[in-house]
Amino acid sequence: MYAEERQQAIAERAGIHGRVDVADLARDLGVTPETIRRDLTQLERAGVLRRVHGGAIPVDRLTFERNLPAREISMTAEKERIAKAAYAELPEQGTVLLDAGTTTAALAELFPADAQLTVVTNSLPIASRLATHRGITTLLLGGRVRGTTLSAVDAWALRVLDEIHVDVSFMATNGFSVELGCTTPDIGEAAVKRAMVAAAERVVLLADSSKYGSSWFARFADLDDVEIIVTDTGLDERQVPSLEAAGPRVVRA
Repeated sequence: MYAEERQQAIAERAGIHGRVDVADLARDLGVTPETIRRDLTQLERAGVLRRVHGGAIPVDRLTFERNLPAREISMTAEKERIAKAAYAELPEQGTVLLDAGTTTAALAELFPADAQLTVVTNSLPIASRLATHRGITTLLLGGRVRGTTLSAVDAWALRVLDEIHVDVSFMATNGFSVELGCTTPDIGEAAVKRAMVAAAERVVLLADSSKYGSSWFARFADLDDVEIIVTDTGLDERQVPSLEAAGPRVVRA
């Protein structure tokens, strides 16, 4: 059985049973568990399955917003490549907005300690990472802290964002598509994201390929609000022309 045939069989089984188990698949398909894990990784990158402990479940079964620890262990290699590519858009000095998210947090890890920047963020983890950097002035937005994302939302955050203008906003998203733009599950989070987009001269979206085609409850931006989408090579290059026709330049890292 070729890898493509095996992955198709795995996806079909997941659709029927609601989940698949690595050990069961390895036994039934006559391959090693390591081969199955590689197959599951490919299917996750394609947006078909979501890896869980010991196996995977179909993406369409995920009707909830995953918490921060779960996101931090998902597609980590892709997020690191995206962060490194997005780093090229960081000004040498000036003002930056960093949205809450695991990929934007990976970008924050790359900031040089002596960078001459003012960074505004609504993310508690990102603010904690940057607070000790000598050359960076870190401003943490206030507001209600969402336990799922450890981000500040609602009126206090919106009031500050309405009064500032930055050189570039680095944004995260739960889903993006030509049809719906950028979406996220929570309306409070969406409102802050929308204000971050409006407050920036330039907007750079950091989104791994599993987010493409996914849609959530609240829209916060159209694609023509975004200057650059930085994603990974899991996004089929055949999708790039339609995305770029909607406005942004697409970088596949």
